[in-house]
Amino acid sequence: MADVSAVVEVGLSAAVVTISNNRPVILCSDDHEMPAAHEVSGALSLPYGRFDPLKHRTLEMGLRLWVEAQTALRLGYVEQLYTFGDRGRAKSSTPTDDTHVISVGYLALTRQSGEQPDNDWQYWYDFLPWEDWRSGKPPLIDHLIIPALREWAQSDKRSHPAYDLHQLPRLTRLRLAFGTDGIQWDEERVLERYELLYEAGLVREATIDGTVSPSAQLDELQRHTGKAMVFDHRRILATAIARLRAKLKYRPVIFELMPDCFTLTALQETVEAISGRHLHKQNFRRLVENAELVEPTGASLSQQRGRPAALYRFRRAVLEERPAPGLKVTLSQR
Repeated sequence: MADVSAVVEVGLSAAVVTISNNRPVILCSDDHEMPAAHEVSGALSLPYGRFDPLKHRTLEMGLRLWVEAQTALRLGYVEQLYTFGDRGRAKSSTPTDDTHVISVGYLALTRQSGEQPDNDWQYWYDFLPWEDWRSGKPPLIDHLIIPALREWAQSDKRSHPAYDLHQLPRLTRLRLAFGTDGIQWDEERVLERYELLYEAGLVREATIDGTVSPSAQLDELQRHTGKAMVFDHRRILATAIARLRAKLKYRPVIFELMPDCFTLTALQETVEAISGRHLHKQNFRRLVENAELVEPTGASLSQQRGRPAALYRFRRAVLEERPAPGLKVTLSQR
């Protein structure tokens, strides 16, 4: 019988998210134990480490220790996302090594402060530029992504739908993921969109992993579809964004990213940064007030123009009052 422990390895990766100047940023680490074969020029990494069952009592404890060792940052809110086990998506440093890497991805939220260490915080829409709709639909989608995906989908011969999303015809998946042919854009389908681009070879990781053969045409397309990441890390990031966008609607996780006191404008801008969508100001304020998620502090913040803005804080009693105290926002189609 083969020694399974010699061929299966568990990696722990964290998408650590904060808000900086109204921009959602993630922590990237340059002190990771990445196999040399996957250290491609320009490819970035989430904080990553191997799970050691002799040192780590649980997966989450292992993750927290790795992140603290690599970044000097202590994590607060942590949630396990998914286990990524596709063979070939995390290659070994030794070509003859048959190690199968299973990656366990996590979402972690932290508040920005001046005391945070000088680590590499990267704007998350630099990795997934088609996800930011705050100023309207990104031109990249219609000018590059949709035409390239339609061409790729035309080679698909399947015509009958299936229960498994990945077994649906490619054109159907394209319509659902990117909201074409009259279907509304769904901000939570982040992972589905990334997976389509990966399968079509439109992101650099597909070439790195050998899923598609390199070509000048693909290289030109991939230059416009965001920064590359090692291993499955951009896939983990897409999963983290999708989870956080969904969770905004039924849990008050947005306040894990807010300071103790904040203005309603700052709260709206943070929700917009995470969701990637513009929100109607008056509707948002009405929603927040009706949901009773915040309470006034009695203090205000002076502004360069106009009247001082009232400061609020999260009303923690809401956690005891109802099971799903989130922000069920209606996103603008602007």
